[in-house]
Amino acid sequence: MIKKVCIFASSCNFLEDIYYKEAAKLGKLLAQNRYDIVYGGSCLGLMWACAGEAKRCGSKLIGVMPKKLREFDVHSGYCDEFLETPCMRTRKAKMDELSDALIALPGGFGTLEELGEMIVQKQLGYSNKAIVILNTNGFYDNLLKFFDDIIIQKFANKKAAMIYHVANTPQSAVEYLGSYTPQEIAIKKEDIYSR
Repeated sequence: MIKKVCIFASSCNFLEDIYYKEAAKLGKLLAQNRYDIVYGGSCLGLMWACAGEAKRCGSKLIGVMPKKLREFDVHSGYCDEFLETPCMRTRKAKMDELSDALIALPGGFGTLEELGEMIVQKQLGYSNKAIVILNTNGFYDNLLKFFDDIIIQKFANKKAAMIYHVANTPQSAVEYLGSYTPQEIAIKKEDIYSR
């Protein structure tokens, strides 16, 4: 059962308004559906637009931040639990450990790296968590086309497309979490290393 949802998202405060509005809608819906939030612990950007609204609407917030970023003094004082990690790698591992599902909102290289690692974790059978890509304003269209090209050109097995779910609205993202049934992708050695 999904209780804690990990949020990967931009920490930028200079994006178009639609991104913050949709992130806040997601936070509200997550709270209304009684999900707690695991996130980067920041008071900035889309991550805070989502987490802050979730907190306001009743969710518990668990912030996870590497030491270097904490020293920048960008952490939120509103987390119910705040964990400091030595580096970004240990932060990702801790967020993965604490959460039951994840949603990637629009973000930069950090979000992309986090999403990529979780896709590979699931591809290799280390996880069977729900992975949702929230494609606000078509932000991920080009990346999703690239994912398709990876599969079409056989850099990944066609089963890889089953690993993640694309949602165009916060509502559909939360509905997917509510209906998610963990499944084995069952990618075998032959799927990876044979024609």
